[in-house]
Amino acid sequence: MLPKNPALRGILLAVIAVGLFTLMDSIGKYLSRFYPVPGIVWARYAINLLLLLAFLAVRGKLRYVRTARPAIQVARGALLGLATVMYFTAISHMPLAEASAIAFVLPLFVAVLAVPMLGERLDPARLAAILVGLVGAMVIVRPGSEAFTVYALLPLAMALMNALYQILTRKVAGVEPALTSLFYGSLVGAVMFAPVLPFAWETPRDPWHWVLFLLLGLIATIGHFILIRAFDYASATLLAPFIYTQLLWTMLVGYVVFGDFPDGWSLAGMAIIVGAGLYLVGHQRLAVGKK
Repeated sequence: MLPKNPALRGILLAVIAVGLFTLMDSIGKYLSRFYPVPGIVWARYAINLLLLLAFLAVRGKLRYVRTARPAIQVARGALLGLATVMYFTAISHMPLAEASAIAFVLPLFVAVLAVPMLGERLDPARLAAILVGLVGAMVIVRPGSEAFTVYALLPLAMALMNALYQILTRKVAGVEPALTSLFYGSLVGAVMFAPVLPFAWETPRDPWHWVLFLLLGLIATIGHFILIRAFDYASATLLAPFIYTQLLWTMLVGYVVFGDFPDGWSLAGMAIIVGAGLYLVGHQRLAVGKK
């Protein structure tokens, strides 16, 4: 039973959504032990696409497959696909919580890219938060230490791709329905990874793996739909701090399922990144309140 208060309802939906995303990432990490990552990513988008088409057909909303901004929608889908394959590759070689924490520099990258792409202003407070957040990522990555591998850089690259994706999403927000954007993200992802299937697809050998592949696409569909609904009930600035609960989910799932738990350095880096992100959210909220 969802709360009657719209803000509380939005917060609860956001927490559920990021929990589902953690479950999706965990399934992807597990499957990467047996199958190539590009094939897993293709299955995630292909199943997502089929489910969305079925949903739109049943609801009589197939008109949402038409877009007035095809170039932006294709670019969004390509960026999201690249971000997914980068992240799934990263978590196939490193603990889930550390990869997730590094990826949380995403809001900081969005703040930087919003200056040239959306005409927003980068004031000293935002710049300070961005630099502190990057320091937190470096604490987790620890260049020069045994913990550092090239895979630790992939969540940073993923965050950059996702930041560009979010900027383009802002450009079509209010112009096109959310379901249209959701559909094209799935369509482009499925199409862009189809050419690698002859080299990256292995038919699941275990019936349980078939179930996990189906769950991968189903959870992605439900998670994104719930997150869209969360933003229907509450503002982005209100929900942003609760998105960080994904770190709690990843630490819990990483420990229970994979036996991984962040060390002291990683926990310190996580705290720095979250602190910088929350400061940035608070600063943006204050700036909006003054307008």
